[in-house]
This record gives sequence, C-alpha cells and structure tokens, in this order.
Amino acid sequence: MTKREGVPPLTEPDATRQPTAGPAPSAPGLSGVALVVVLTGYALSIVDASIVNVALSSVSDDLHGGAAALELVVSGYGLTYALGLVLGGRLGDAFGRRRVYACGLAAFTLTSALCGLAPTIEFLVTARLLQGAAAAMLVPQVLATIQAVTEGQARARAIGMYGATAALGMVVGQILGGLLVSLDVAGIGWRSVFAINVPVGAAALLAVRRVPATRAGAKPGFDPVGTLLFGVTMVCVLAVVVAGHDLGWPLWLWALLAVAAVAALALVRVERGLEAHGGSPLLSPSVLSRPGMRRGLAAMVPFSAGFGAFLFVYALVGQGHFGLDGLASGGVLVPFAAAFFVVTLFTPRIAAALGGRIVTLGAVVQCAGLLLLALVIGLGWPHPSLALVLVGIGLFGVGAALTGPALFRMILADVPPAQAGMGSGVLVTSQQMATALGATVGGTLYVSLSGWLSTVSAAVLVVALLVCFTMTVLVISLKLPDPR
Repeated sequence: MTKREGVPPLTEPDATRQPTAGPAPSAPGLSGVALVVVLTGYALSIVDASIVNVALSSVSDDLHGGAAALELVVSGYGLTYALGLVLGGRLGDAFGRRRVYACGLAAFTLTSALCGLAPTIEFLVTARLLQGAAAAMLVPQVLATIQAVTEGQARARAIGMYGATAALGMVVGQILGGLLVSLDVAGIGWRSVFAINVPVGAAALLAVRRVPATRAGAKPGFDPVGTLLFGVTMVCVLAVVVAGHDLGWPLWLWALLAVAAVAALALVRVERGLEAHGGSPLLSPSVLSRPGMRRGLAAMVPFSAGFGAFLFVYALVGQGHFGLDGLASGGVLVPFAAAFFVVTLFTPRIAAALGGRIVTLGAVVQCAGLLLLALVIGLGWPHPSLALVLVGIGLFGVGAALTGPALFRMILADVPPAQAGMGSGVLVTSQQMATALGATVGGTLYVSLSGWLSTVSAAVLVVALLVCFTMTVLVISLKLPDPR
C-alpha cells in the first residue's frame, strides 16, 4: 500500500484493498501546482535528451571533441538514464517518492551546471553520464506519484498531461536548442543549452514541498542479484542499440545479445524464486504478469518504436534532403506537438466513451497520417506539399495522443500503489528502450535503402515500416482492458 509520509497508516480494511477495487478515500489528490512541479522535472529530462543535438558542432569546435566523444555526449545520457529507471522507481517506493524526486532534481540541476561549465570534452561526457543517472532518479517518481494520489478522471487528466509533456519536450528540445545556439545568449554559445536548466530546476525545487509525499507502507528489501542481472541485460542491449550503427555491427557486438538473453533468463528465475520466498524482487513477477501490465507493455513497445523511428528518420529527411536547419526542422513538428497537446485535453472523455477501443482509434488515425505522408512523399518528391506534410504529421500526433496516455493508464492500473515506483520504472524503461531501438532500426534501414534505392523509395519504405508498427498496436489493442 501507499501512504502519506508522516500520516498514520490506513486501517486494515483499506490496507488490504486491491488497487482495482474502487476509489481509495485516502488518496490525497494532486494540486495544479504539484502537477506542474513534477512535470517540470520530467520535461527537463526529455528536453535534455535532444536539446544538445543541434549544439554538437559548436561543442566540437570549442572542446575539440572527436566523433566518438560527441556520440557519447548524446548517447551517454540515454545510457545511464535507461539503465537507472527501474532502480530509481524502487528507491522512491522505499525512501519516499517526493524525497527521491527532490534529490534527483537537485542532482539534475547540479549536473546541468557542470555540463555548462565543462572545460574539456571528457568532463562534459562524465557530466552527461551523471545527468542521465539523475534523470533516472526523478522521472519514475512522476508517474508513481500520479498513480498513488489520484484516481478516476483526475488520474486520466494527469497522465494525459504527462504524455503531452513528453511530446512537447521532444519538439521543444530541438527548437530551443537551435534558438539558444543561434542567439548566443550572454556570449556563452552552446553552454546555454545546459545553463537554462539551472533556474528552471531551482524554481521547481523551491516548490517541491507542494507535492504529496508518498511511499510504500513497508520498505522494500534490496535485491542485489536481481539488480546486477538487470544491469547486465540492459547494458548489453543498450550497447547494441546505441553503438551498433557507428561500429558497423561487428560480430562481437551481436554476441552481447546472447549475453543479454542469458542474463534475462537468469533474472526471471531469480526474481520468481525471491518472490516465492517472500522477498522483495527488483521486478515483481506477479505484477509484471498481470493482464493490463503484460498486454499494455506489448502495445507500448511497437508504439514507442514507431515514434522513435518517425522522429529520427524525419530529422534525416528534413535536414538532409529538404535543406532544413535544426530550428526549421523542429518547427515543422509543431503540428504534431499542438495536436498531441490539444487532444490530450479530451482523451479522458474519449476514453470514458470508448474504453480500450481508444487505442484502436489512435492506431487507425496514426495509420491514416502515415499513409498520407507516404503518398505525399512518393508522389511529390523532391518538393512534396508542405501543407499536406503538416496534415500528415498532425494526424500522427492525434493518434499518438489517443494511444500513449491510454496505454500508460492501462499498464499502471494493475500495479499496487506500494509498487508504483517499480511499475513506473518498468514502463518508462520499456518506452525509452523501444524508442531508441526504433530510431536505430528506422535510421539504419533508411540509410541502407537509400544507398541502393532512390531516396524517395527509402523514405516510403521506412514509412511502410512505421505502418507495420502501428498495425501491431491496432491488433494488440483489440484485447486490451479498459483504461482506469
């Protein structure tokens, strides 16, 4: 169970009530200020995943970093971020989600300042690794807090805003990064893309007391073996996803997938045994096997993979063949962000009317947007109609807004409040891994196809791949439970 820190535990009938058994009268709720505070930290973590991309050339000129070092500036953040999410969620369950969120936000703000002050490329890479680890501490607490203190329509609205923050953060990162570098704020050049986090993070820290303080009723035990095996699995998979394209997919890199498979099988066995003996596994098999969690994650993976592939390949096409700079390229994504934000305001009502079929509707709309893009690119290359491209991107955003928040709610609905941090960590880890995998697969396919086919054929075939991802979500959606 979950309780407010410093508040007496619930009575026995409430303590044994399952999270799906109806509204819990003890839920403290989440004020507008508190929601803004937790979403601010989440937004910073999303923005910083992409804001540095447009500043890499300036970083290279200033710090004399080679291609490998610059790659680590980008991928190092994502590596430690994805690696630490599940552990960050468990820390929140054990020590209090507001406390761990505040520590993660403080660390993120500090490491952002260190990135901005970096005197060498090695210092910057190290600071980025630490920044990703700090993000992994704070991000799981956002969904876990929403799950623990809200219910019904309030939860639907909060998760909708969470999804909108993710979509806006990805677009704002590209636009803001290009704007800051071009303006050369205070003459500090690329350093401003990190320095901007400091006042925003500090302001959120000052208001963090407005966030309800929740934690698990009984502190979970530590699972060193499970943590080690999970870490090995994640590192091996991330190494293939992040470094495969740059290294040319050597045989030894593929061998890491075999190591990951062995570690994953051992992890499953260890976690089942620990839970069977009354222990506290890092990843609870009984929670992960629940229908909402299992089917929701099965849909989340192709949804996120398609999203990652779309953004990455769009950047390659927009900047490589349409001559758009980073700022203009990000600007073309505004219809996606605007559509996503507007639609999330209405998704609670749509979900109440359609139930689990909201994901089906979202997949259909996304397919429509992708098919429109394929037709516009295929028939209008090399100068496709910008208006129709914007319509296709907007439809893709509408479909994503209908699908993403609903999947979040379905996945977390089966997670007991006491394990909300763990469930949130698993969800975000799956989302991040699938997004990175989609970007890698989509980008590699596009580059490979454009080498022996025409550019337009390569682009259309990648869009066809995205349609396959979306159709997979559509098929899975037919057996999804209603979001709660």
